[in-house]
Amino acid sequence: MNYAGFWLRFVAYIIDAIIIGIAKWFIITPILAAIGIASSLSFSDLQNPEDIAALLATIMGMLGISWIIGQALDILYHTFMESSKFQGSVGKMALGIIVVDTAGQKLDFAKAFIRNLCKIISTFIFFIGYIIAGFTDKKQALHDIIASTLVIKKDQSAQV
Repeated sequence: MNYAGFWLRFVAYIIDAIIIGIAKWFIITPILAAIGIASSLSFSDLQNPEDIAALLATIMGMLGISWIIGQALDILYHTFMESSKFQGSVGKMALGIIVVDTAGQKLDFAKAFIRNLCKIISTFIFFIGYIIAGFTDKKQALHDIIASTLVIKKDQSAQV
């Protein structure tokens, strides 16, 4: 079986990061504007420590909100795409790779959701969860191992 290796998956990730980054920008920017980030970032009013602390708290809150919205968009995008008839994100489709379960079947929504939720773990441990895909026999990242999934070249799906 021809598993998709680390570098092929990395290029797919870059393609998806560009697409998702643009979508996040169009979604997150209006949300932050609606809750007042623009009015909160007035640097001319920073005369005392309380104003500086309030500004820093606002910035940290906005970063947290942005991160949560961004993670939700990322997880939902990949979950819907991997459980769809395409069996992979736009980046994976562009490179001719798909995500399947260990039996070679298309992922259902729940399995795709678990896989993508577990990507947070792969990221939080300094991306080691992704890096191990270059060293495992089946080229599985940590989130693939947890969710019992494989990333394979599309022409190999019939041979799984």
